[in-house]
Amino acid sequence: MFIGIVVILLLVLILPLSIKIIERNLELFLLVMGLLAVWFSDVFNGSLFLKAATDPIKITIAVFIAGLLFKWLQNPLEKTIIQISNRMHFHLFIALTVIFLGLISSIITAIIAALVLVLIVTALRLDRKSEVRLVVLACFSIGLGAALTPVGEPLSTIAISKLNADFFFLLNLIGSKVMIALLVFGVLAAMLVNSPPPREASSSMPSPNNEGYEEILLRSLKIYFFVMGLTFLGAGFEPWINKYLLGLEPWLLYWINMISAILDNATLAAAEISPSMDHFTISQVLLGLLISGGMLIPGNIPNIIAAGKLKITSKEWAKFGVPLGLFLMFLYFIYGILFF
Repeated sequence: MFIGIVVILLLVLILPLSIKIIERNLELFLLVMGLLAVWFSDVFNGSLFLKAATDPIKITIAVFIAGLLFKWLQNPLEKTIIQISNRMHFHLFIALTVIFLGLISSIITAIIAALVLVLIVTALRLDRKSEVRLVVLACFSIGLGAALTPVGEPLSTIAISKLNADFFFLLNLIGSKVMIALLVFGVLAAMLVNSPPPREASSSMPSPNNEGYEEILLRSLKIYFFVMGLTFLGAGFEPWINKYLLGLEPWLLYWINMISAILDNATLAAAEISPSMDHFTISQVLLGLLISGGMLIPGNIPNIIAAGKLKITSKEWAKFGVPLGLFLMFLYFIYGILFF
């Protein structure tokens, strides 16, 4: 059965990047892989099905409502964003956007921050390469920043609960490292995102949103099945994580936690974090989960939302997200060796 789980892991990593039909139907693919994972691990039951069916409801409703609001209010909101961006240097605006979304995500939640990101990117009308780079950098920023308080995302909520810690524990533990990362993402965004072409007078106003209600509903349903699939994947992998990963050295856990690029990092945090761990081990576990969560689309909820709305493919995301994540993982690994 363990071999089956390893095969599923490899399929989830490789097939969306190499087969177009799977890339276009990623939600259904992950759902099938999740069901296979719980079958191989023999953990499928009624309570798991209920959890998988109910967990995605909140995010699905949020995405659906946001889709309606974007359709109804896109023009005035885009006009406001354009006016703000025109009042400062474009690259400064981009850097501040990435940093600010990371910081504010710990208060307004990662989901809302991702929806704001989508609105900003839509208004700017960047070239495709710049659009993908901005979205990936901002989602890295949101994913790390949201972990600073238990309000921001499920991983931080679970970590605080398991450690019986106070509200500001994670901010004190990894806050300085996360702030440095947010600044790095902001600087990279300023360097790598190209200014949009000048708008002609006839096109200075935002274009109307032609997205229909059916498309909004379909995208919301895709998000629902995406999160359901991730819930099943997490449950299917959890017994093997408990058996083979717990108790490993902090630096080894740090690198192994790159599997959160395709698995729900909250599930991994729930399995790995213990009050008996020292602060260094906890920080290594969390940083490994948070950084690698930005490398691929399934790794974090903001990635899923932004990629779905902006039609970013798995290959487009991975081409920029994987090297960026590996670079950051290496930097923080060296930092941990030198200063702890």
